[in-house]
Amino acid sequence: MPKLLFFSRVAFICNICFLLTWFMRYLPPVEPGHFASTIVILGIGLSVIMNVIINFFIIVLLLQRKLQKEHIPQWLAIANALFLIVQLILLLK
Repeated sequence: MPKLLFFSRVAFICNICFLLTWFMRYLPPVEPGHFASTIVILGIGLSVIMNVIINFFIIVLLLQRKLQKEHIPQWLAIANALFLIVQLILLLK
């Protein structure tokens, strides 16, 4: 279960990058560079993939009743689920 916690945190960081990437569309252009490209790659490419995988494992563990509160904080699971819903709405629109 420590791996699930680690990857949930990575997914949350990628979700923050997704928000930053989405806001970059409406803000003045950022200088191209390593920082901006890393944010875009994590935000668009990795966040959706990580979020789907993490939420799938959380749902499977919840259905098997093996997920404990000690394994992953409740706010993190809820935040990742909400980010997944927002990502699906924005990307499928």
